[in-house]
Amino acid sequence: MLKGKSALVTGSTSGIGLAYARAFAAQGADVMINGLGDAAQIEAARQAIETDFGVRALYSAADMTQPDQIEAMVREAESTLGKVDILVNNAGIQHVSPIDEFPIDKWNAIIAINLSSAFHTMRAVLPGMKARRWGRIINTASAHALVASPYKSAYVAAKHGIAGLTKTAALEVAQLGITVNAICPGYVWTPLVERQVPDTAKARGISEEAVKRDVLLAAQPTKEFVTVEEVAALAVFLASDGARSMTGTLLPVDGGWTAA
Repeated sequence: MLKGKSALVTGSTSGIGLAYARAFAAQGADVMINGLGDAAQIEAARQAIETDFGVRALYSAADMTQPDQIEAMVREAESTLGKVDILVNNAGIQHVSPIDEFPIDKWNAIIAINLSSAFHTMRAVLPGMKARRWGRIINTASAHALVASPYKSAYVAAKHGIAGLTKTAALEVAQLGITVNAICPGYVWTPLVERQVPDTAKARGISEEAVKRDVLLAAQPTKEFVTVEEVAALAVFLASDGARSMTGTLLPVDGGWTAA
């Protein structure tokens, strides 16, 4: 379905991002992955994409807090893969703390990586998409783009910002064959979620098991974590011609969390 297309996925060395990259590759797209982690594990993941799906897979170590590195990453993808047809903004970090105790450096990093990096990647890829009159931009927002939770001020602010950025960009390019949408996952069992469990337990004064049961899954009526494969399947659909009239949308995949 995506043969001949190229996708750039930020924050894609594990979790949802890697699932996106593998799902696009399974449909025939070349991909560039990006993110942090153990170098050997990243290279294994990159090679596995090429081996499993017979496409080209690149890796960029661009720091998502640095606009010049983001620009260079996009240009490398365009130069090596020929173009960037699909952009997925998935890079994200989290910190859990009351507002009055929230470290300023954590606030700045979360806004930079979770929100500002999406602006920088979109700014870099849009000229090429406009010239070709085809493009798909998919932003990983969160149920926290639609509702708030305590102790997550920076994350909630960034994800609400992603919602607004998505809608604004969608309106700007609506007549140019480019769609811009946001996927809003609920709690997906990823390294990011796993790492926030101890901090949430400390902030609330409860056990880690209680965090999973009474905080995370309490929000989801299904009482199940969303899978990375479910989120990636929606991204593949949004990249397809079948979704050409879907733009400016915020699409929950949250087990019913935001239905109330």
